[in-house]
Formats: sequence, C-alpha cells, structure tokens
Amino acid sequence: MSTVESAFDLSESQWYLNRELTWLSFNRRVLHEAADERTPLLERLKFIAIVSANLDEFFMKRIGGLKQQIGAGMREPSLDGRTPRQQVTECYEVVRELEVAKEELFRAVGVLLEEKNIIIEQYEQLTSKERKLLREHYYNNIFPLLTPQSIDPAHPFPFISNLSLNLLVTLRYPKARETSLARVKVPVGLGTPRFLRVGKGDHFVRVEDVMMNNLDMLFPGMEILKCEFFRVTRNANTEKVEEEADDLMAMIESELKERKFAPIVRLEVEQGMDRVHRGRLAAELELDEGSDVFDVQGMLAMRDLWELVRLEYPRLHDSPHHPIDHPLLQTQRNMFHIIREAGSILLQHPYESFSTSVERFLRESALDPKVRGIKMTLYRTSVKSRIIDSLVLAAQNGKQVAVVVELKARFDEAANIRLAERMEEAGIHVTYGVVGLKTHCKVIMVVRQDYNGLRRYVHIGTGNYHADTARIYSDVGMLTCDETVGQDVTELFNYLTTGFMAKRNYNKLAPAPRFLKKALLSRIERETAIQIAQGNGHIQFKINALEDGDIVRALYRASIAGVKIDLVVRDTCRLRPGIPGLSENIRVISIVGRFLEHARIYYFRNGGDEEYFIASADAMKRNLEARVEVLCPVEQIELTRELRMIFDTHIADQRSAWDMLPDGSYIQRVPQDDGNAAGSHRVMIARTAKRLKESLKQKKKKVKTKR
Repeated sequence: MSTVESAFDLSESQWYLNRELTWLSFNRRVLHEAADERTPLLERLKFIAIVSANLDEFFMKRIGGLKQQIGAGMREPSLDGRTPRQQVTECYEVVRELEVAKEELFRAVGVLLEEKNIIIEQYEQLTSKERKLLREHYYNNIFPLLTPQSIDPAHPFPFISNLSLNLLVTLRYPKARETSLARVKVPVGLGTPRFLRVGKGDHFVRVEDVMMNNLDMLFPGMEILKCEFFRVTRNANTEKVEEEADDLMAMIESELKERKFAPIVRLEVEQGMDRVHRGRLAAELELDEGSDVFDVQGMLAMRDLWELVRLEYPRLHDSPHHPIDHPLLQTQRNMFHIIREAGSILLQHPYESFSTSVERFLRESALDPKVRGIKMTLYRTSVKSRIIDSLVLAAQNGKQVAVVVELKARFDEAANIRLAERMEEAGIHVTYGVVGLKTHCKVIMVVRQDYNGLRRYVHIGTGNYHADTARIYSDVGMLTCDETVGQDVTELFNYLTTGFMAKRNYNKLAPAPRFLKKALLSRIERETAIQIAQGNGHIQFKINALEDGDIVRALYRASIAGVKIDLVVRDTCRLRPGIPGLSENIRVISIVGRFLEHARIYYFRNGGDEEYFIASADAMKRNLEARVEVLCPVEQIELTRELRMIFDTHIADQRSAWDMLPDGSYIQRVPQDDGNAAGSHRVMIARTAKRLKESLKQKKKKVKTKR
C-alpha cells in the first residue's frame, strides 16, 4: 500500500462537500435545461416537471431521513461537518431559491407556449359556453369522486394523503357570522387529468380551478368566502427492523401502510393564504410554520405538467430517437450461438434497443428447449413487463427459474410485491435477497445444454430491467459466455438465495458489500504507486454519485501523487476538484441533457495494462457497504474500445457538460463554434447509427465475396 506525504489533513471537513446540497445543485443544472433556448419548448416544460418530481422525492427521502435523525437527537456531523439540523436549514434555503427559479421559468415557458396556441386558461377568462360545458363535465366525471370534510371542533382533522393537492374552503351559512372550514381533495390520477381540455384546440384549465368555481354543488346554500390551495409531502422512510420480521413481504406491506400515515415533512401553500389558516394547517400537521411551510407563487404540484409534455407537437420536442438493433443481433440466428461466437457483446442503451437485446435474451431462453434454468435479480421493472412474461413462460415450459426480487426498492415496493406474487403463482422460485442488504445488482444467468456440456450465458448491466427507463436512461450492459464470469455469477446467486457468505471465491467479479469497495480502493492505491514509480497514472470514473469518504480520500491521495483523474459524476459529489496541491489533477464533469446518465464505468490505466469495469454501484457508502452490487471487468479489446469512446465523448462535450469548481459550483461549457455544438447524447446517437451502417456494409461485402 503506497503512502503519499501531504500537507493536507484529509480528516478535515473543509475538503468535503455536502451530499444533499450537491444533489440540489444537480437539480439547478437540470432546471437550466428548461431555461436554455436551445432546448425544444415542450422539452423545457419536461425539465420543469422533472425538477418538481425530484424535489418531492428529496423531501420524502432525504429531508425525511434528516428529520428522523433530528428527532432521535442525533448531532453527529456529516463528513462535511454539518449536523442534521444544519443540513435541513441550508437545504431549505436552496430549495426556496430553486422554487422561485422554477416558477419564473414556468411563466416564461408558458408565454412561449401561448404563442404556439398551447394555453393554460384562467377560469374567469372562459366564455359562458365554455364554463357551462366544463360544469357539466365536472358534474358527471369529477363531482362524484369528491369527499368534502369539515375542519371544526366536532370533527377530527382529516387525514391528508402524500403529495395530494387540496382545497381549503372557508364558508358560512347565509347571514351567519361564524365561518367554517372544509377540506376537499383534488382527485388527480386514476383517469382524472390535472388539465381539462377547453374547446377543440390545446387550451386547458386546471381541474382545481373548475372545482373552486363550482363549489356550490358541494356546499349548496352556503356562502363561499374563500378557497385556498395546499399540498403536503410525507416522510417515505420507515423504521421496520428486517431482522425481526418473520415474513419480509408482510413487513414491506406493513411499511407501505405506515408510509401512507408517515409524519409530514413539508406543507406547500399558495402564496397569500390567510395567515391564520396557514398557521392552523402547520399546527394541525405538526410542522414549524417558520421553516416547514413553503409559499408557492403560482401552480402547486408542477410534476403534473407531464400531461402537457406528452402533447404531440414534433417541432416542440427533441427529434424522435429510435434505438437500433446491436449490429451482432440483427440476425434471427440463435442468440446463444451469436454470444458464443462473439464471446461478449457490449450493449449501450438507449442508443441500442433493450427489446431486441435483453428482452430477446430472456424470450429465447424461455423458448429454447436446450435451456435448463434461468436465474435473475429484479430491482425495478415495468408493471406490464415482457421480462416477467418471459420468466413465466420459461417456468411453464418446465425450466428451473429463480428470481431474487428486491422488495425494498424505494417507491416500487407495491409493484414488486404484485410481480413476486404473480411469479410464485407460475411456479417461479422467488426469494428476497440477503437480510439487511438491498439487492441492487443487475444480473441474469441462463444455463444451457450446449454441444459440449452445460454452459452459462450471463447478462450484467448498470441499469434496471425496465423497458421504459431503458429508453430514457443511458446505461451499458454486457452479454457474455465467459466461463469464469459464469462461475462467479453462480456463486453470487447461491449467496443471494441462502445468505451464506463464508468462503465464496470470486475470480473476476467483485461483489459488494464484501469485495467491491476493496477492489476500487486497491486499484486507486495501485495507480498511486505506479504514478510515484513511473508516472502516467490515470483514473476515470463515470458514475451517478461520489459520496463515500474513503473513496474520496483515496482519490485525493492519488491526485497529490500526480495521478490524472477524470470524474464524470451526474449529481452528488463530495470531492472538491482543482485545489492546488490537493486535487489540482482532478476534474469533475457533469453531463445533463436529453437522457439521464445512469451508467457506472470505472477505468484504471494500470501502467498500460488497462482495466475497464462496469458496475451496478456508484461510489456511495450505501452501495458499497449496505447493498449487493457487482463490479465486472470488461476485457475484450473491441468492447473496451467502446467504453473508451463513451469516456472520450463525455470529456470532450461542449454542449451538455458542466465543469465543477473547487467550491462545488458548476459552469456550463459553451461551444466555440457550430462544429462542436452537439452534446454527448446527439454524438452517441449519430455514432451508434454510423456503427450500424458500417456493419451492414461489411455484411454486404461478405455476401458479395461469397458469390
């Protein structure tokens, strides 16, 4: 283990940025896409909706967790020296800035949409005929769903569901002096849209505006004095102890019920709400009115803007992208023969089709009479999943099928419970992983009777087995019949289905929590030693988040020794680049664009004997120490060439790349000319298409040569 003398005390908090604040900084970059005039108009609206949904999740998960720490009396500072209370206070300040910027952008984009005749109308501006038609629609399609609830001493304060939009109605009997309050939930979802179409064009009115202006149906004979809007966000963290659970599925189902009633962590109210009402809501919901209440100028719950984003205006969207088939998978030949001939195949989603690669792999496995068994991990997938259909079909065809389902995949628990039940009914052996650890690795193993005995065919990926996200997340995966990888994957599944860890040997894979972190740290240290001995040390990571303190410290030591380090980090990053003497050899780049960067790729120059790895894990403490993850080497030269191209494309990006400064802020790169104005995603789309074209040319040449 190499040592590097340093004038810097790496235990000092000043060298580490805050996890939550750097994640919020990522959302600033996402929101910038909504401000960027180069982004098509409805895509700009999409980024506003994404940031809104992200902030909802931030409060449910991160603020919820910090509040639990505060409630438990925890004062221990984080790696960056902040207590839980300090983190909440600073996060609130940033969130309020983000909300203001988001609202201003929404107004600006709304003006531009009006020029395209896409308008969110104000109810009072509608014609009498339009109001009449809306009233009829409301009476027939929305009114039966409403349940007004009184708020007074005779009635307990009503339960307010998570992320629900609500009307707070002030009313009284005619000629009476005393007023009453009532709450009405806006029934968005399950067939009720947030935006109701007015007339024949793309003019809309918000459903809550229609409700507000037709309250006489709900409260006949009453005098409506005021109608105000509010919304709550609940903590998504629960505290069930898995080790004490007799039935994990029952425990998760219980957690879901608890989450429904979990403490509220945020109250959003429309700006200008009556001060007494604002204070009363905060008190009833057990919130601090001064800090936990957020005044929103304009529209609440902007995540619902997705309804408008889906409008079909080709010129207001990014140009259509259709994933292509991988060049080796364009034939109808038996897929196992193709993999065996190639050795390994690198897949790049969404540039290459998930359907004709991963889904095809499972479909052919289900139908191939020589396939004996299928084993798979499942973290997230779509409800109407071809993946599940293929697994069920395989079981029906008499194959041994085992699936490790992660029931604790946040916000997918209910869907995963339903899928697990469906698979068990089909005769699939379903297990839920290792007690105390989330199963986050993405692995499929197919055991097939080949001409020379049983052979294992494996898929290892960086992204979930989810057809929908495979179209918008940038991920990589590898199909391989490498014998050693197959043996390691067998060991991994035996561990996942039994929990027995002792004496499991892995020759190529490095699973977490036992080996992956050690593998990364040892290679960073090796690169440091090589740099000291001979120079030319080089490390590159492409990850979603860099949060683990041990990894950050190791990278600092490598930089001090002179190792060149390129970190392509999508969001959270604790490391501060560009500090003279400490991290001047490190640059941190964030790519934000059309697709969500999700691939995890690790590179070490290793004195010229280069090593490339793909992984399910980010450099985060939870991934490395509390999850089952996999780090897998990519060895074939044609595959490493593709991974090199991914790194080079991101590092050279002059359109979608942001450079991190030592203080944790970011500056977006500006193209010097039109020649380099294309971002990484456009470059990758073009490059994948070009590779396919060249492959087709080669095939035609081979056909002509044979003739």
